[in-house]
Amino acid sequence: MKRDDIPTPALLVDLDRFERNLERMAAHVRRAGKNLRPHAKTHRCPEIARRQIAAGALGVACAKLGEAEVMAAAGIRGLLITTEIVPAAKIERLMRLVEIAPDTMIVVDHLANATEISKAAVAQGRVVHTLVDIEVGGRRTGVAPGAPAVELARAVARLPGLRFRGLQGYAGQCAHVMGWKERRAASHAAMAPLMETRTMVEKAGLPVEIVAGGSTGTHDIDVELPGLTELQAGSYCVMDLDYRRIGGHEGQMLTRFEMALTVVTTVVSVPATDRAMVDGGLKAFSTDKPFPPEAVERPGVEYGFAGDEHGRLTIVDRDRAPQLAERIEFFPPHCDPTINLYDRIYAVRGREVEGVWEIAARGRSD
Repeated sequence: MKRDDIPTPALLVDLDRFERNLERMAAHVRRAGKNLRPHAKTHRCPEIARRQIAAGALGVACAKLGEAEVMAAAGIRGLLITTEIVPAAKIERLMRLVEIAPDTMIVVDHLANATEISKAAVAQGRVVHTLVDIEVGGRRTGVAPGAPAVELARAVARLPGLRFRGLQGYAGQCAHVMGWKERRAASHAAMAPLMETRTMVEKAGLPVEIVAGGSTGTHDIDVELPGLTELQAGSYCVMDLDYRRIGGHEGQMLTRFEMALTVVTTVVSVPATDRAMVDGGLKAFSTDKPFPPEAVERPGVEYGFAGDEHGRLTIVDRDRAPQLAERIEFFPPHCDPTINLYDRIYAVRGREVEGVWEIAARGRSD
């Protein structure tokens, strides 16, 4: 199949850029003496996970149990589920997952939840590898750092059927802080309680093998922390407009990674000299950012949402007006929710389609 044969709208990944992104992150964590367990919530695609692991990742992180089930069924190991698993029905599913992939890790932030998982594990003869989830300023999940976290870590270490492995602290609120210096200051401030908690847990006599956290936006910041053992960055593999605009070291863009993800559309109408319509609208792109998709190397037009199925191109250069049936690619504002709109991703190299990868965990919000 050729690139121009792909029915639109469709999701594309440029393999040359994608592969360079994998290589650059792998080299980065090696130089820093850290490990990488990239977050598969970005892509929800087993083939991408396989390629990340082949490039040196320990495994992948999954936001939800359902994502991990899909990855395990595809043979992916080294899974870390980064959201607490509640209630009983999901704990039962976790036991089945651990039977298939015994090295799967989970996080807990409450003794009651840890106790229920312990009971289920004992009843079924399982051992569940467990991290204590620490709240680091994002006001989402996580036990408070310091003494409350130490107390929970001690409890987890005592509970039968659980194996305490370490800590997780995800400062997602820092990932998109504009400007590298400002982002560095924010991330270090957020992660400091996690580093202090690690020291306290170790002084309490518990070995801490893993301290997981970090994001694409802070990938070159959090590796400065001696107590962090692995990064959970996810979006680096494909990138998006939001990450491109936040600014890298010394005022540069986040140029270590390339924009590898696009949505290809077709011009289906040119009803006026100042307007053209493409077949990609609200169902083709994420809509959670305050800026629209951006045409790839296609000057003369500006995109605007025009309903579920259509995008409106304002023609700002009439010498470059789109032609009927012209194919135009766009960078998405936010990669994760854009990918979750599609069943498959076309892996392209130049004009050739080298593969069609299933986004098998799409919609697995359970």
